[in-house]
Amino acid sequence: MPRVGLIVNDGKDLAITTANAIEERLQNGGFEVVRVSSSGGMVGFANPDQHLRSLGYAACVPPLFNADMELAVVLGGDGTVLSAARQTAPIGVPILTINTGHLGFLAEAYLKDLDAVLEQVIEHRWTVEERTLLVVSVMRGEQRRWEVLCLNEMALHREPLTSMCHFEIAIGRHAPVDIAADGVILSSPTGSTAYALSAGGPVITPDCPVLQLTPIAPHSLASRALVFNDREPVTVFPATPERLMMVVDGSAGCYVWPEDRVLIRRSDHPVRFVRLADHEFFQVLRNKLGWGLPHVAKPGSAPEQGR
Repeated sequence: MPRVGLIVNDGKDLAITTANAIEERLQNGGFEVVRVSSSGGMVGFANPDQHLRSLGYAACVPPLFNADMELAVVLGGDGTVLSAARQTAPIGVPILTINTGHLGFLAEAYLKDLDAVLEQVIEHRWTVEERTLLVVSVMRGEQRRWEVLCLNEMALHREPLTSMCHFEIAIGRHAPVDIAADGVILSSPTGSTAYALSAGGPVITPDCPVLQLTPIAPHSLASRALVFNDREPVTVFPATPERLMMVVDGSAGCYVWPEDRVLIRRSDHPVRFVRLADHEFFQVLRNKLGWGLPHVAKPGSAPEQGR
């Protein structure tokens, strides 16, 4: 019997109700359903006095999940998708994202189309698109103190008050660079439409094999976003005497001390998204962010006569 995962944001009543309906439908369609909470992929923030996440990024995979599963259906918003990526990518299970949240930038389907979506799943009428995933590690010497998978971005900054920090950043074999800014963001192409976009970085199409470094409020006009080959590992050395806060995908993080370094590299395990139709990225930008919409005059204004 084919196996399907069901990852649910069980903090939302709508997601739970929808999951019950999906589980019944898939079981009637001949699938074994393995249901888990998306909370298993929500790493959270480490206590500054503890060394957490030393087991590595594969620790988020649910015990009953394995590579033989056909796919996993994910119910929730974009935060749930980010958690589900950590639960499935290490074992290569594709995820079908059904939005029960708000923006749903990472959603493939919506509740109004649920019956048709499940029909496609049962009939195996779907394809897979792979997205780059990052491994973020905090190192002290050769000791790995903290590690997690990252789909969008890693942000490193001072807390609780924003102020300028210094960072020495080494990209692959290239000479290190010094950046003075409130913080730095290291993002994947998927994350280029998230925090990095708000910080002034460019939008990158998901098929580009690159990473993006974006300073947050840089002190120098010369410090701007940099796009580079994703085969180059990145090491960030905090050149600041105070501890810094690292946040990954907005839902995981830990403190980084002056003697630590942050290592970011492309994971060998991409996130595999189930696609029910051709995925048109520019259309997603248009629908979700208003990119490329035609200019329209302000309401109530009229063109002057003779023009």
